[in-house]
Amino acid sequence: MTITLIFLAVIMATLIFWLLRQTLNMQPWVSDPEADAVSGMSLKSNAQTIGLTTFLAVATSMFALFASAYTLRMTMPDWSPMNEPAVLWVNTGFLVFASIAYQWTSSVALKKNAKQIRLGLIIAGIFSILFLVGQYSAWQQLIDKGMYLNTNPSIAFFYVLTAMHGLHLLGGLYVWGRSVIRVSKDTDIE
Repeated sequence: MTITLIFLAVIMATLIFWLLRQTLNMQPWVSDPEADAVSGMSLKSNAQTIGLTTFLAVATSMFALFASAYTLRMTMPDWSPMNEPAVLWVNTGFLVFASIAYQWTSSVALKKNAKQIRLGLIIAGIFSILFLVGQYSAWQQLIDKGMYLNTNPSIAFFYVLTAMHGLHLLGGLYVWGRSVIRVSKDTDIE
């Protein structure tokens, strides 16, 4: 529990430091285009950047709260560790490969190579979908063993955490789908 609280404190301290660093010396009523050009920072932020930053802060906080609740719940006397399905290791591999593919796609996007961007997005999407299929398979394996949501607190946490992760990934796949459509339509990458 102490390690989890320290981890959460470090995350919060980092977030607060970043927010203060971004806003402490800003004077929005004074705009100097020359200073903005030199510093590389402008007070203008687009809605997508603000929305994405807010979403990531909320998602990180939510998963941190789940991790904290999980850690606290493990100390209760009725807690019984579950045997995770082996498919979760394969799933971890899918997630790692999807992350690598997304990162590679991000780097080739800077070069504005539409063909490589499409390829990277397709590969990343395939691994992401395989991850979701693997999560569903893990649930089916637990159900086949008679392990339901109300069987044990550890199993309930497993279902809730994997469901939240799946929803998070579905949201990402929605954005992925829009990106694939946009890249497929455009021959000129911005």
